[in-house]
Amino acid sequence: MNPISRRDFVKMGALAALGGAGALKIAHPEHGHPASTGDKHRMSSDGGMTHAMPGFTGEVDIEGNGFDPMDILTDFDYGKVSILPNGQTLREYTITAINKEIEVAPGIKFQAWTYNGRIPGPTLRATDGDHIKITFVNGTSMPHSMHFHGFHEAEMDGVPGAGMAEPGQTFVYEFDAGPFGMHQYHCHAFPLARHIAKGLYGAFIVDPKGGRPPVDTELVMVMSGFDIDFDDLNDFYAVNAIPFYYQSHPIPLKVGAKVRIYLTNMLEFDPVNSFHLHANFFNYYPTGTSLTPSELTDTIILGTAQRGILEFSYPRPGNFMFHAHVTEFSELGWTGNFEVTA
Repeated sequence: MNPISRRDFVKMGALAALGGAGALKIAHPEHGHPASTGDKHRMSSDGGMTHAMPGFTGEVDIEGNGFDPMDILTDFDYGKVSILPNGQTLREYTITAINKEIEVAPGIKFQAWTYNGRIPGPTLRATDGDHIKITFVNGTSMPHSMHFHGFHEAEMDGVPGAGMAEPGQTFVYEFDAGPFGMHQYHCHAFPLARHIAKGLYGAFIVDPKGGRPPVDTELVMVMSGFDIDFDDLNDFYAVNAIPFYYQSHPIPLKVGAKVRIYLTNMLEFDPVNSFHLHANFFNYYPTGTSLTPSELTDTIILGTAQRGILEFSYPRPGNFMFHAHVTEFSELGWTGNFEVTA
């Protein structure tokens, strides 16, 4: 028998191989006017939507998942804030590793490993020089950790022998936030790719002292994928976990509004990922460690764990796509729309 390709898997709805009970179908977009932003069933059974890739019929159970990708866009966790005797700002967080079943596509469940029950984990945010204290609780049956990209002591590295939490144990990470930029954290237990791909990753933003120039909208986008049959090949791709979500629920923007996107690539099992903005260009700040953009472009290519900051505005209204500029990734979920209104 010929093997079923990843694309065939999606189009055929091969849920029997996963013990599923339904059938996954692809809705093909038709020409016409897009529905309003408030329409929660934009990708209906007849696929009625413009400016879209083929997508799923039906809706993922967001309430059942316990997190909403629309909320994750702007959910910045600044921690419990206090001032240390030396005048330094202290930010305290509690993060718990939890095993949780996530619906990643209508009728398709994934046995995920999560930070605080969501994918991606909480977007932690601080200012350069703040003291960070994270109480990490491992509520699972296997070792996990939190490895932060940035500056910290060796014993805070979140790797085997230095910051690993065994099942039921707690580990406290403490370090000063820095350098300023767009960073991430993830589990560093082995096998490393599997621990990340199962959902143990999140964004870590360190603002420069004095902040960045003001914008109207700040958004977090964490690119990743799901290998639902555990063959070390991704079956779905997404931003903020749920494939096609921002296509069926476009992100509302205003004409002329300045937008800043904190983007990171946490995709495993594929060597590169990308971000392409339609009908527009953006200023790009690699890793966000400079306040001067490196280029004005509409597409960037990122390896695993690479990240950066994008800034742009739309001068006219319309429904504009953004997606991975790898066709397969887009057709398997890594696509969305900005709905720009006056």
